[in-house]
Amino acid sequence: MDCLADWPEPIVRVQSLSDSGATIVPSRYIKPPADRPCFESLPCEVNIPVVDLGDPDAASTVSKACRDWGFFQAVNHGVCRELMNSAREVWREFFHLPMETKQAYSNSPKTYEGYGSRLGIEKGAILDWGDYYYLHFSPPCLKSQAKWPALPVFLRHTVEEYGKQLTKMSERVMELLSLGLGLDRGRLQRGFGGEEVGVCMRVNYYPTCPQPDLTLGLSSHSDPGGITVLLPDDKVKGLQIRHGGGWVTVQPLSDSFIVNVGDQIQVLSNAIYRSVEHRVVVNSTAERLSMAFFYNPRSDLLLGPMPELVNQDRPAMYQPMTFDQYRLYIRKQGPRGKSHVESLKAI
Repeated sequence: MDCLADWPEPIVRVQSLSDSGATIVPSRYIKPPADRPCFESLPCEVNIPVVDLGDPDAASTVSKACRDWGFFQAVNHGVCRELMNSAREVWREFFHLPMETKQAYSNSPKTYEGYGSRLGIEKGAILDWGDYYYLHFSPPCLKSQAKWPALPVFLRHTVEEYGKQLTKMSERVMELLSLGLGLDRGRLQRGFGGEEVGVCMRVNYYPTCPQPDLTLGLSSHSDPGGITVLLPDDKVKGLQIRHGGGWVTVQPLSDSFIVNVGDQIQVLSNAIYRSVEHRVVVNSTAERLSMAFFYNPRSDLLLGPMPELVNQDRPAMYQPMTFDQYRLYIRKQGPRGKSHVESLKAI
């Protein structure tokens, strides 16, 4: 992991670029024409499925959504609405603290924990228009209290409680995904390593951008881990999902979460569930903040398709790999669509 000790170039905070009043996007952030954003979606009545997690038929609804879309919006999820609002507010306050205060929490590519502004360590890479804050909840060996901001004063308490409630919600989603595969409700959890899972969060901050048609807040990618539970911005849209040959802009519902399966679920399910490319567009007039909560397998556990889902008609589609190995591969290259998980396909 020595190659991940530091970033290959000096870090520039995107928030500083935005606050400078510049009217053009620096060349390091301009995407190739084929990768530039679109600000249109399919007709407004087309949106990702909505799932009531308390419904008796939630397993079949979740299963269909994850087979057809890889995404769904979760309502009746059990997370306190006041906590959702408080979590958004404390992180907004953090990103508006003086820069020198935030810089004390600067991160490295080794764990990503702390205040960051780029993904991947490829020198000269085209960068995304966004800053972030990354925190580990578990395993305990990765959680560094020194990286948990002391300001705003209620941030640590709020984020700890948020992590507990999101973990419970993630466990519920894992049960529903297992049942949707025709397995017992705890099978996917055992496939993740039982209680020895990895839990982390990335708070994404996308400052205003003078030329949003030239760049992206986050490049097209599928999530490398297990499941992602996203608390979107409650005022500004930005998440786009690849579906039906184009990009759909997600219309967030009030007090809902956006849930998607990651590459590890695709591997374990032998591609019955599929992770889906998504990206983030930015805005010329409004900043945007979202909170992505990641529920991942134990990092040193060798993962491949579950035996129950492999047969003569559907052989194992992926070579086994640990999440540590997979994550290292991605950290070196940064977001690259679906190319990472496709590289695991068995010959």
